[in-house]
Amino acid sequence: MADETETNPATTPQPDESQASGGVDLSDFSSEVSEEGAERLGKLHDSEQEQARDREAILDVPVKITAVVGDVKMPVRDLVCLGRGAVVPLNRKLGASIDIYANDRLIARGEITIIEDDNIAVTMTEIMSSSASV
Repeated sequence: MADETETNPATTPQPDESQASGGVDLSDFSSEVSEEGAERLGKLHDSEQEQARDREAILDVPVKITAVVGDVKMPVRDLVCLGRGAVVPLNRKLGASIDIYANDRLIARGEITIIEDDNIAVTMTEIMSSSASV
């Protein structure tokens, strides 16, 4: 004689939609987060948002970029004698790298390049590490 037990659909647990579709019911795996842990997570999130805002604000700060082709020291006597057409020899050879400064801090070296409309530009050839420019 076979055991024929009737199942009552009202008392038999029914799979929810996520289980029926092969998913996992995450309500069975609820985790408890301590108040202290939640507070740390909130502060970490706030700190990340503050850092992102700070980075965004920094990106709009104007920086003076200077490309130095060369320089020379001369006495004031020679300086005041300079006039239109005077030639001032610099300390760099033609084709030598030029120094590129951001707010008076050496950040790179480069080469002079001619761009459209006979304007000049600088092609960066060497970027200084942050420790080298200090």
